[in-house]
Amino acid sequence: DSQGRTVDFKNTIIIMTSNLGSQIILNGIDSATGEISDQAKAEVHQLLKQSFRPEFLNRLDEIVFYKPLTKDNISHIVDLQLAELEKRLADKRLSVTLTDAARQYIIDGGYDPVYGARPLKRFMQQKLETLLARKMIEEDLAPGTVLKVDYDGRQLNVEAMAPAESNAKAS
Repeated sequence: DSQGRTVDFKNTIIIMTSNLGSQIILNGIDSATGEISDQAKAEVHQLLKQSFRPEFLNRLDEIVFYKPLTKDNISHIVDLQLAELEKRLADKRLSVTLTDAARQYIIDGGYDPVYGARPLKRFMQQKLETLLARKMIEEDLAPGTVLKVDYDGRQLNVEAMAPAESNAKAS
């Protein structure tokens, strides 16, 4: 690097990603099988040749095409993100629960087949985590409080359920 350090890349796999040609890939997916057509792959290879110098492309051992995420994939990622959020809230002895409507709103709002899961993370931060943070600042929440998040057709809303109240509603 610029500091004179050298790095040994022996036995290393470097994965580089790009959204170059993502629209071609989206348009070239077979709706029945979910596979990317050979024509779409050829068009993306041509676009790569137009966008990168041959010296760079010749250093790549393989170019792999990933299928865009589906809403089902996004649903699983929402579960993972919620588990991470639960861990952070557990430090404050709080928990969060989402209604089906709130969960579907997050899945729909964060789904972008071109950009993958990154928009989902931003969407959850802007719509869900900000809402929860405001609730935590506005109210002095007792340990064990469950933050119930619902979607009313326009926006997410959060209700703080005291420990006894959350246990009674769960029964």
